[in-house]
Amino acid sequence: MAGNIYAPLRPASSSATFAVRLLLLLTVLPLILAVFAFALQWRGGLNDPSGAAWPTDRQSFPGLGGSPFGSSHSYFETVTSHGGSGSDCSEILGRGSKPSFPFYQGWNFDLESEPSPKICITSSTSAGLQQILPWLYYHKVIGVSRLFLFVEGEAAKPGVTSVLESIRGVKVIYRTPELEEKQAKSRIWNETWLAGFFYKPCNYELFVKQSLNMEMAIVMAKKASMDWIIHLDTDELIHPAGAQEYSLRKLLSEQPDNVDMVIFPNYESSIERDDIKDPFAEVSMFKKNYDHLPKDTYFGLYKEATRNNPNYFLTYGNGKSAARIQDHLRPNGAHRWHNYMKTPNEIKLEEAAILHYTYTKFSDLSSRRDRCGCKPTKDDVKRCFILEFDRLAFIIASTATEEEMHNWFKEHVVWTDKPTNLKLLRKGILTRIYAPMSIIRGLKESGVFTLAITNAKQQLSKEKFLSTVENIHNNTVKSENDESQAKGRKLLEVSSSLFEEAVPPMSPPGKVHDMLMRT
Repeated sequence: MAGNIYAPLRPASSSATFAVRLLLLLTVLPLILAVFAFALQWRGGLNDPSGAAWPTDRQSFPGLGGSPFGSSHSYFETVTSHGGSGSDCSEILGRGSKPSFPFYQGWNFDLESEPSPKICITSSTSAGLQQILPWLYYHKVIGVSRLFLFVEGEAAKPGVTSVLESIRGVKVIYRTPELEEKQAKSRIWNETWLAGFFYKPCNYELFVKQSLNMEMAIVMAKKASMDWIIHLDTDELIHPAGAQEYSLRKLLSEQPDNVDMVIFPNYESSIERDDIKDPFAEVSMFKKNYDHLPKDTYFGLYKEATRNNPNYFLTYGNGKSAARIQDHLRPNGAHRWHNYMKTPNEIKLEEAAILHYTYTKFSDLSSRRDRCGCKPTKDDVKRCFILEFDRLAFIIASTATEEEMHNWFKEHVVWTDKPTNLKLLRKGILTRIYAPMSIIRGLKESGVFTLAITNAKQQLSKEKFLSTVENIHNNTVKSENDESQAKGRKLLEVSSSLFEEAVPPMSPPGKVHDMLMRT
């Protein structure tokens, strides 16, 4: 009987034991796996897959944290303040108390670490640091590797060049007698494509200088292993719209390999006040290019968009271009490139543009007048200026009183009629562009410009001391360096042929052009 009583209890006991063991296994196994995973991560042996979607080199734009262009995550950090610069540029380039722009710290412009394509800009400028520094750093942010700056006037003063030469990736070329002698031997003088601009003053002379400088910049770009070259003035910013990122490097990397030249149509600044001090940080409204508008819209609103001025744009309307660095490349005027051995395969971008900040300040009237010694007559200004508005502005600045100049500036340059502005914005003639403004404001608030000036002053003091010591011990160092630099400069020598004339700055098509197209 006893055996029969306890016999049914044995299977139940065995089942309970199995359940306990299974529960123990299910409890201990996850703990073991968790400890194992933690050990692997702690030793660096396991990558977090969630981080793969967000690469570590992904960069957000400075100053865009509170704008629709920015990221929801803040990349800015508060840094300790640097010493004041005491510079005249403090009002424009001064450092605010806002967060710092972190990408400037530790930036490396060595070619070995630069991603492709490598892009360089060449510019001929007489501007001061208030204009050059924001222009320069903005283009570094969007992917420019090198800048070749041909300086004269204000830009060639020691206080300016010492700052520019202290910035990595910047090459300063002075307009010296040696440079002019070298350029006087250029093959360009023996060719016909630029001959129409030779031996004329003011804008024509500048156009020839720019072309000769572009020729030398090609040689420098090749030596620096650049992939693309762009000629740009320091009152122009590249707006790389249409790329997957707000990046000039990304935009050019997306172009097919068989494309030799990329044309950027230009947009022109449309200022809404007559007291602009810092155009890059204050101007957001631009007039779109003919190439980026439907023809019916362009010609239908031509009169309202022109506002009794000679042309749709105040100045040029044929854009600028980027050229792929290759053998036999040459300039074709300040706006285009060409090739001695072939007709370049070119494309025109449908969204990206050059933002031209022209006549943004009232002082631009007098400054342009002071750079040219022509007589303020209708006949003589044709000899000096290529574009009609420049001719009119020069005459006004040379003959009118200060009050008359102000009234003329407001009537022809400043967009004060808000209903008209709103209408043209809705129709697409005018457009708002905030990204460059936000980037430059972010750079300014971070203290990048002030830091560049401060570092240059410290470097200059150090170099003066070392130079004095070095000259005491070796008086021949300077002459040897000058000789080696002179030998190192060579102009590109390529075979010649007949080619089309240089492309000058040209106004956009007008009403006459429209009527000719319709007939």
